[in-house]
Formats: sequence, structure tokens, C-alpha cells
Amino acid sequence: MDTIARLRIKNKCFEILVDCDKALDFKKGKLDSKSLREILSAEVVFTDHKKGMRASMADLEKAFNTTNIYEIAEKILKQGELQLPQQYREKEREKKLKQIIDFLVRNCIDPRTGIPYTPTMLESVIKEAGVKIEETKETVEQALEIIKKIETKLPIKIATKKLKIIVPAQYTAIVYSFLQKFKKEKEEWLENGSFLCIIDLPAGMQVEFFDKLNNLTKGLAITEEIK
Repeated sequence: MDTIARLRIKNKCFEILVDCDKALDFKKGKLDSKSLREILSAEVVFTDHKKGMRASMADLEKAFNTTNIYEIAEKILKQGELQLPQQYREKEREKKLKQIIDFLVRNCIDPRTGIPYTPTMLESVIKEAGVKIEETKETVEQALEIIKKIETKLPIKIATKKLKIIVPAQYTAIVYSFLQKFKKEKEEWLENGSFLCIIDLPAGMQVEFFDKLNNLTKGLAITEEIK
């Protein structure tokens, strides 16, 4: 599916026609500049694609200091805005909804029985509550927000484990933002520069959590489950 990537420079708009999926992968860092030939659907820079108005070489040189289509496309993709077609957005919302439901099934229970809910039950309640799914928003963040929105219609509780984590000083900068997405009961900076915190970790996220934490700290973070 093709779409437009757009960048405004010095009050002039520059547009390129790209493959939507590949352009998104490029913006996420999954593809590099070697893939630009595959990403571009047409080796043309427009000032208005709908009207078929092409950018002049003089305009390109003035705005990008080059007329090389791949150098220009790379800058537009990295700095500009990707127009997501409605059909694509709907497909991504459905995909995100399935990811959210999967998270809720793995991590939540009916507090009255201790039994998880079925995907069908959760999807029905989410749609009944009129919850808006945002395709670009992180799955866990949306899932936690949805729990608050549906708990009046469906008794639901997230099953968690309490973890004490100590992050060595040299890794605190990159790990701190990662830990921000979890509910923290305590956080403290130690005298040696290490960071200590106690978090409530959704039970179904243990494997991916420890994989990420160990990757960020090269396995040097100290963790302990608090009963």
C-alpha cells in the first residue's frame, strides 16, 4: 500500500510516494538507507502529489543541498510526517487491539474467582465501553489505561509480582526511562550512584521484562522478588 511522506522546509512542502509498511519500518529503524530503493514507489519529489506538481532541481538544491533522490528521501522519512491511509490505520488498530487483549488475558484475573477472562469476553467489554484504540501507542500503556475504563463494567485485577531492582550507576540513565512504565512503590538513589526501586510487575511480563533489563544492564542489575 502506497502513501505520502511529507516534509516542510522554508515554507515549501516536499512529498515522496512510498510503500507504507516499508516506510514505517525505516522510521522505526528496522530498515536502513540501503532499502530506500525498495521504499520509494516513485523516484520523484513533489511539492503537491495530488496535483502532480514536481519540485524543481533548484528548490531541491536550496532545501536539501542536493538533488540526489535517495538522500532527499532519507531526510523526508526521518524528519517528516508519514500519511497513514485510513485502511492501514484500521488494520493497525485491529492488530493493536489483539495485542492489548493478549496482554490482559496473560496478566489479568477476575478478583472474585482468580480466573483469567477469555479474549472474547474482554473484546466485547472493551468495544461496549467505547474505548478508543490508538495504533501508535504502546500496548502495555494502553492496556493499563483500559483496565481503569472497563473495571466498572467488569471486575478485573492485574496479577503482579513485587520486585526489588538495583541498577548499577553506569546503566541508570538508559534503564530509568524503561522502568517508568511500571508502577513503582519506591525509588531511591544510593550513595554509590546505583538506582534502587520496587515495582509491581505484571505476572505475564516476566520473561520479556528480564530479557530487556538484562540486555540494558549486560546482566548486572540485581533483582529480588518480594513476597
